Order: sequence, then C-alpha cells, then structure tokens
Amino acid sequence: MNGNPQTETILNVSDLQVAYGKVGALHNVKIEVGAGQIVTVIGPNGAGKSTMLNAIAGTLPSSGSMRGQVILQGRNLSGVPVEVRVARGMCLVPETRALFASMTVEDNLLLGSYRRYRAGEKNYADQLDSVFQLFPRLKERRRQEAGTLSGGERQMLALGRALMSKPQVLLLDEPSLGLAPLIVREIFHIIVGLKATGVAILLVEQNARAALQVADYAYVLETGEVAMEGPAKQLANDPKVIDTYLGLTKKHPRE
Repeated sequence: MNGNPQTETILNVSDLQVAYGKVGALHNVKIEVGAGQIVTVIGPNGAGKSTMLNAIAGTLPSSGSMRGQVILQGRNLSGVPVEVRVARGMCLVPETRALFASMTVEDNLLLGSYRRYRAGEKNYADQLDSVFQLFPRLKERRRQEAGTLSGGERQMLALGRALMSKPQVLLLDEPSLGLAPLIVREIFHIIVGLKATGVAILLVEQNARAALQVADYAYVLETGEVAMEGPAKQLANDPKVIDTYLGLTKKHPRE
C-alpha cells in the first residue's frame, strides 16, 4: 500500500467521478491512505482537489453527481450521509475552517464531539485535554470568542475541533491558505505531530513544497485526473514536479 505493503489501508477511493451537469470535474480518481500516513494531493488551481475531498467527505454540493467507491476501514461509504461518515471515523477540515465566530474556543471544540454526545458517550469530551496539549495557545484562549483569533489560531482551532470526534482519517483542505510563511511552518509541524497520534491524513495543499516535505505518499491531480503518484520524496525530486510546482517559472512561482 503506497510503497509499504505492511501498512494497513484505512481509506480506499476508487473510480471516483464527479460531474456538474455535463461538465466532468473528476475522472476515475484512485487514492489510498494507510494507517498513520500523511498522503498529499497537489496540483494547480482548478484541478479538482477540493471537489475530490468534498466527494470523499460526502459534502459535495447538490449540483454535483458522483460515481465510484469510498471505502473506510472496509466499509463502503458511497451514498452515505456526511454525519454517518463522521461517525465511522472520517472528518473534513474545510479551507474556510467553518468556525462559529461568536462562540468561545472551548465551545467550538466541544461542538466537534457533538456526534459522540448524541450517541450517548459519557466521555464525549475526553479529547479536550489532548487537544489543549497539542495546541497550548488554544488552552490559553479557551474563553475567547473564536472570531478574535489570528488566522493561525483559527486553523489550530479547526484542527482541534476535528480531533474531538476521534477520527480515523482527517481530510485537510488547504490548511496553509492565507497564512504567513512562519505560521505555515508551524501548521505543518503540527500536522506531522498529528500523524504521531496515529490518525491518517489526506492533505490537499496548494503549497506543494511544504506538502511534499511532510507527506509519505503523493498524488498529482491535473484536470480532474491523477497524472502522477509515488513516494513524496521521489516526487519532490522528479524534474517535472520541480519544474511545474517547485520551480521559479512565471506560471508557477515559488510557494
């Protein structure tokens, strides 16, 4: 699996096709994510990266139609509502972060465990201390409204809220979007730390250089199709990837 046959496959996406009317957005996309792996999908704007994540998470707009299979830990989630996917262990952190600005940091985090609360789990908030250990700044600001946080802190809060549901796989959509370079490095350092907790991560990221540095395996998505794939270090040294995504051309400036 993804260069390591001993790694258990957690997420298996096959023959994924998405269309908006007669316009095809994704064509026979195949993605695999192993236990404890960071798998990244890079590619130009408009390649279909976010559409792919939304299709996997079950949050595809009603205007889109999907075909293919999404298998999470051996269970077929195709056609299954998003809340069931969350209950099965999948959680999407959207690029918008989708926080509740007028609610406190702690209340936003507790919302992440709401599904567990509704299921009757008495220890539904048991991840709170772990999240505060991962993100000490959130603990310092636990009583602040989310709308008062910086961009980097809001991204931390979005990640922390996702972890409250105890996911098996995290889907991260452009976590570095709109952040200063120093904060981007901090966020990617945190993502590597998340891997150490055992959660599998599917990372969609425009910053190809940063993504390939932290990932185990990588896919290149172009015009809705997987154009290349391989171990992240191998792709980071591939001349085509360097020229198109990591180089200094006018078309693709340095990230």
